[in-house]
Amino acid sequence: MKKSLFITFEGIEGSGKSTQIALLAEYIKARGYEVTVTCEPGGTTVGEAIRRILLNPEFAEMDYHTEVLLYAADRAQHVAELIMPALNKGNIVISDRYIDSSIAYQHFGRGMPLDLIMDVNDRATQGLKPNITFLLVVPTELGLSRATQVKADRIEQESIEFHTRVEAGFQELAAKEPGRWLVVDGTRSVDEIHQVVVEALEPFL
Repeated sequence: MKKSLFITFEGIEGSGKSTQIALLAEYIKARGYEVTVTCEPGGTTVGEAIRRILLNPEFAEMDYHTEVLLYAADRAQHVAELIMPALNKGNIVISDRYIDSSIAYQHFGRGMPLDLIMDVNDRATQGLKPNITFLLVVPTELGLSRATQVKADRIEQESIEFHTRVEAGFQELAAKEPGRWLVVDGTRSVDEIHQVVVEALEPFL
C-alpha cells in the first residue's frame, strides 16, 4: 500500500512517546503500510552529531540563539535527507518530536521570540507540517523522574519551572490547532493510550 502520512508525537521528557511510537509503528506495518520511524534531534548522521552537542550537559553555557539554530539545522537535514524522501515514496513517517518541540522548549520554555523560531524553522522544514500530532500529557514531576532514572541530559537538567512552562506551551499549541493535535492522558495504561492513538489515526489510513 502507498499512503503518505506524517505523524508526530510531542510531550515533555518521560511522557511515554517512545513506547507509543513503537506500538503504533507495529500496528501500521501489520496493516500493510511502509513505516519510517525517526526522532529529533537526530534521525540522520548529521543530526546525531548535532544531538550530541545539544544534549551534552558539559555545554551549559550554550546561548539560546545557538540552541534554536542547532535544532533548526538538525531539522533541515532531517527533512531533506529522511522525512521528505520517505513521504515521497508513499511511506508513513512517525517522528518523535518536530517543530512544535522547538516552539514549546525555546519559545515557551526559554522565552525566545516566536517569530525567530518560526522563520528559521519554516526554512528548515521547507514548509512541511504533520498531518496529525499526538501530545502525551503527564505531570511534570512524573515525566522528569521517568526520564532521569539513569542520567539527565542538558535539557532534562533544567528546572521544574522550565519544564512546567514547556508543558503549558504544548497545551497552548494544541488548543490553537485542535484539527491537528490530539491530547492524550499519558498516565493511562500503555494499552489504553495505544487504543486512543489507533482510533484517532483510523480516518487517515
